Amino acid sequence: MRLLNTLVLLPLLALLTAPPLCAQVTFGSSGAEGDPFRRQQWRVPSPGTDIAAHALLFRPPGAGPFRLAVIAHASTQNGLRRAQMPQPEYRALTAFLIARGFAVLVPERLGHGATGGRYAEDQGGCDEAGYARSGRATADAISLALEDLRKQDFIREDAAIVIGHSAGGWGALAFANADPKAISAIIAFAPGRGGHANDEPNRICAPQTLLAAAAEFGKAARIPVTWLVATNDSYFAPAFSKMLVDAFRGSGGKVDFRTLPAASGEGHWTIETEAGVKAASAELDRALKPVAGKKP
Repeated sequence: MRLLNTLVLLPLLALLTAPPLCAQVTFGSSGAEGDPFRRQQWRVPSPGTDIAAHALLFRPPGAGPFRLAVIAHASTQNGLRRAQMPQPEYRALTAFLIARGFAVLVPERLGHGATGGRYAEDQGGCDEAGYARSGRATADAISLALEDLRKQDFIREDAAIVIGHSAGGWGALAFANADPKAISAIIAFAPGRGGHANDEPNRICAPQTLLAAAAEFGKAARIPVTWLVATNDSYFAPAFSKMLVDAFRGSGGKVDFRTLPAASGEGHWTIETEAGVKAASAELDRALKPVAGKKP
């Protein structure tokens, strides 16, 4: 019995004497710079937890300070796919931004890949789809990552941009209520949640709930949004994306909506390709221009 009690108490003792998890968390650089684009491992805070989110940071030559671009990646409700997700890089888009003088941060949010942790962006099923809640959770992650990088002396405090893709784009729409003095533009590639319901193309889970959430985001928006979708996107096709745009704009949001040429394969992933970035280059350059009266 004494041995049994000892075996039971050992795990508890280890738990009580272990150093606090927060003491093990470090943010900022976690590796040396490397080519290309001074690629560097980074860690940023996560909402509501002491888990450090994995990220990649890319920078142009020189000391800066640089305008910051934060890229918010796509997501999935499938837990296994999220766990196996590689660190997102968006290399072609990153190269485009670096060439225009931006430092680029690509954070891997909670519940994905190496970052792990609870999936804070869970939207639930169709009957109880929490699209507004999931979008705000993504926006919180974007905000924390952006604010953490703004503490660096090589990053400007103003004129940052947020670029979101799919669920990341949906979070970018929720983030459109941020301070316009700090954020100059938001670019959303095929933003939305619930696309490919049951893995079926052109089927959206609870579309009316998604439209209502878009209107909710538009009502609070203070930053102009460039909204882009490929002609052959089967997650949020241009016709439905235009309905989302109308809901967002109808409640007060400012949107420039453009369709991109059909991409090879599935249009939803066009921004992950060099050809897709090239097709979007004119729209990107238009959105990246500094606001009149602000320094470039």
